[in-house]
Amino acid sequence: MATLREDPYGPFNFKVTITPASGGEFRGGFSDVSGLSTEITHADYREGTDASNRPRKVPLMYKAGDVTLKRGMIASLDLWNWVNQVRRGNMDARATVVIQLMSEDHAATVASWKLVNARPSKWTGPTLAAKSASDVAMEELTLVCEDLEFE
Repeated sequence: MATLREDPYGPFNFKVTITPASGGEFRGGFSDVSGLSTEITHADYREGTDASNRPRKVPLMYKAGDVTLKRGMIASLDLWNWVNQVRRGNMDARATVVIQLMSEDHAATVASWKLVNARPSKWTGPTLAAKSASDVAMEELTLVCEDLEFE
C-alpha cells in the first residue's frame, strides 16, 4: 500500500482506528502517535568448522515496540473503559489498532501500520495548570502489542 514518490509525506495527516476483539470500533482524534518500531534480537553463533575466526549473527525473536497515542480530552470514555478492562484482568481486552498516514488531500492512504493484539499498558491523564488558557488538556495512552505489520 505504500506509495512511492520523490518528496516525503508530512506526519500531520493520519487516522487511528481501534477495533476491540469484543466488537465495535472507535476512532480517535489523536494529535500524536509515537513508538512505531520493531526490534530483532540476534545470537552469536560459530561452528567449529567455520573458516573465519568470528561468530555469525543468527536472528532469533522479534518484538514490536510500545506505541503512545496522545489526544485532547473529550467527553468520551472509550479509552478509559478499555484501560479498565485490562486493569480488571480481562484477557480478551485486546484490539487491532490501525494507523493510516493519509495523503495531503486526505484522498488516499499512503502507508498503514497495524498493531496486532494491542492492549493498554499505561494511561496518563492531563496536566492541570491554571496558568495558561491556551493549552489543551491531553490524555496519553501507551499500548503494547504482539506484532506490528506495515503496508
